Amino acid sequence: MDVLWSPWRYDYIKASGKTAAGCVFCSVLTNSASDEENFILTRAEFNFVILNIYPYTSGHLMVVPYDHVSLLSDAGKQTTDELMELTKRAQAAITDVYGPDGVNLGMNLGKAAGAGVDGHLHMHVLPRWVGDVNFMTAIGETRTLPESLPTTYSRLKEKI
Repeated sequence: MDVLWSPWRYDYIKASGKTAAGCVFCSVLTNSASDEENFILTRAEFNFVILNIYPYTSGHLMVVPYDHVSLLSDAGKQTTDELMELTKRAQAAITDVYGPDGVNLGMNLGKAAGAGVDGHLHMHVLPRWVGDVNFMTAIGETRTLPESLPTTYSRLKEKI
């Protein structure tokens, strides 16, 4: 199932066969909405941190380079160094705010690797709890979240 992505909306829109035009990360940086409306938690020199608008769990965010590169090997050293520093800050913030049992960090480079946005490198950071994959996610193919994205944004904004 494809989704129609809108940078300032946080609900799910089912749109069979339709996807957003262009790169979602590049478009969120150029639209006229505020960082809060776009769920951008912080901007650094080479990267920014943004909430995933289709989160696996509450607190799921991404660290994204400003440069539109698809492979880690194509990103400059300053970009990757800062990406890892922001990833460390994000992990610490998530641990502090949510108290998870663990944290997943990861990149999926290319469609075959599972990348939802395969043209723009990004690092996922998301809290995990023992038993967080249950009937709803495994069998019902439905995700439930205990808080809205604006609430998640408010909880993490000052921590990152």
